[in-house]
Amino acid sequence: MQAEQYALHADIETRHWWFAARRRIVKTLVEHLVPPAPTKVVIDVGCGTGANVAALASSYACRGMDASAAAIEHARARFPTVEFACEADFARRADWLGEADVVLLMDVLEHVEDDFLFLSRMLAPLKPGTQIVITVPADPRLWTPHDESFGHWRRYELARLSATWSGLPVTQRLLSGYNARLYPVIRAVRAVTSARGKAAGRAGTDFAMPPEFANRMLERFFAGECAALLKTLDRGRVAYKHGASSIAVLERQSGAIAERVRPASIARDVHRPAAQAS
Repeated sequence: MQAEQYALHADIETRHWWFAARRRIVKTLVEHLVPPAPTKVVIDVGCGTGANVAALASSYACRGMDASAAAIEHARARFPTVEFACEADFARRADWLGEADVVLLMDVLEHVEDDFLFLSRMLAPLKPGTQIVITVPADPRLWTPHDESFGHWRRYELARLSATWSGLPVTQRLLSGYNARLYPVIRAVRAVTSARGKAAGRAGTDFAMPPEFANRMLERFFAGECAALLKTLDRGRVAYKHGASSIAVLERQSGAIAERVRPASIARDVHRPAAQAS
């Protein structure tokens, strides 16, 4: 992501339906997984401009880290009660991660070339019982200039996402599509923007503020998926087979985790045009 995208996030993420609904879903899941208490620690890895972890700060001890100095500058200015760190090296924050009861990875993995290495390094310091909530953009068919502008390496299918933690000492408590109710509309819009070769919103993205009434309705419609996600938690079922995004909940189990790199079998899973992927 570039400075203009972080500025866009800081401007609209507390109001825009997609950000607001995602935040409501994740907040509900976190409160179900770890009942609120000021001694419980939530760490947002790749926190961006801070609104996601700040939404939990009244109920938990919250911290956020991000590799972008621009993102952390926005986060600190907007949410002074949350502790933020500009950090890309997990080894420097192993103390933070070792204290976490919940770790958020909200639309982070798609920004990382080797997501297997990234996830294994992030999971290694966590104590047994830590809950990890992961969200990613889904469905490679939805790839558009929006993804290129954000620096995405991929959009995930469920099997590709679950491969990143396969064989590691974690229990998969939830794996599902979400933002599923609006999927047909989003797919139609993405088809148009893909054909045009130009994103539909601001700063090279598809994000733009809709009229207030429409924004409220879209937020309510998307956030309403939370009930179905909670019902499938720990039941081995998928709430939504298709969605514009995917969501997972993992629980760290005991056992050491060594760094591992992406298997050669999926070494070229980049969905960028070939000229950009090379």
